[in-house]
Amino acid sequence: MKKKGAALVSVLFAGVLAGCSFGADSSSESSEDATTIEIFQGKVEFNDQFEELAEKYEEENPEVDIKITSVGGGSDYAGSLKTKFASGDEPEIFSIAGPTEAANYEEYLADLSDTELADLALEGTLNPVTKDGELHGLPFNQEGYGLIYNKAMFNEAGIDPSEILTYEDLESAVQTLDSQKDELGIEAVFAFPAKEKWVPGNHLSNVYLAPEFNHMVMEAYKAEGVQFERNKEFKRMIDLQNNYSIQPTLSLDYSQQVEQYFSLQEVAIIQQGNWVYPSVEQMDSDFAKEGMGILPIPVDGEEGKLPVGVPNYWAVNNNSDDETIQAAKDFLDWMYTSDVGKDYVLNEFKFIPAYEGYNTDEISDPLSKEIYQYASEDQTTGWVFLGYPGTWGDYVGSNVQKYIDGEMTWDELVEDSKQEWTRMDQ
Repeated sequence: MKKKGAALVSVLFAGVLAGCSFGADSSSESSEDATTIEIFQGKVEFNDQFEELAEKYEEENPEVDIKITSVGGGSDYAGSLKTKFASGDEPEIFSIAGPTEAANYEEYLADLSDTELADLALEGTLNPVTKDGELHGLPFNQEGYGLIYNKAMFNEAGIDPSEILTYEDLESAVQTLDSQKDELGIEAVFAFPAKEKWVPGNHLSNVYLAPEFNHMVMEAYKAEGVQFERNKEFKRMIDLQNNYSIQPTLSLDYSQQVEQYFSLQEVAIIQQGNWVYPSVEQMDSDFAKEGMGILPIPVDGEEGKLPVGVPNYWAVNNNSDDETIQAAKDFLDWMYTSDVGKDYVLNEFKFIPAYEGYNTDEISDPLSKEIYQYASEDQTTGWVFLGYPGTWGDYVGSNVQKYIDGEMTWDELVEDSKQEWTRMDQ
């Protein structure tokens, strides 16, 4: 059963997804004859760098005026995008997260098959946004997530991260860290941002649902139901993070988790991905460059694997005139293939490339280097949450909040979430 009836709202990634709780708008003065390209996207972490790159493009192409609006984190990108389209204020380029959002916005998506990037995209990355021979999106990048930890604290506590494979290994390490909080100078082991629905509802649920769908986002997208076969593993990871976290977790958001508690080294572990690097670097560049590592979230029988995927795709608005559509395509091609653009992608955006033609030895972000290593060794699992029906991930996140607050038992959470998948799939 196809999920075409879903509302024009879908998962907010990383998180999609992740970021500070603000929107940023950039515009440059344009000549009367310039072709205006408004870009509306959901990753605020690289907004400043993106603005700089757009200005460089305008210098080379004075006939193009680029305006960037970035919305993410505590601000609802998916809802904001829906509002823009409903009001008729449609951007020329916007971001979509996987097949569910591609289906929701299908009538607006130009075919990008004739772009240079379509030929350079890494194998498999275009499948979620390809339909009937048309390509409806181009990958931002690759991202991975897991448990980001403080290397110095692990070392001081006598914990070898390479020996943490199973849940029991992790639980033991967490208890060791907790027993040494005073010596380590931390408030808690974790900063678990339960206020953010996407953290447990999309990212953490994905870890335990990916095996159910053979790690294939399209299997999740086409599925008429979910069994939640590994829900007990999901529960114990929720409980572990919640019980050993800064409290109250229901009031803890992403920016507090990353910028306040982890960057200032007041906790030892956070569940996040390589997208946090620019934020941590702004707070403490030395810690960002030398002090962080990443561990896989343990899954029984699939230990040692990180979830890696394409979080977002660039889409071009098919309602624009032909000249503007071509200008939008030209900018996207330039951003990922020109020497200037490639330098920004690697060294300013801190992206893990999703295209051929990059020297990945030049990846400067240590988190991204670790994730790229996992990917190169085929030690990864899929991102199926981008195939959840409608806003199911946020719905699960809301149920997790109710569970933490004592309003819902775990068994009720599982049954209600299973029923909601079926309902949203109608």
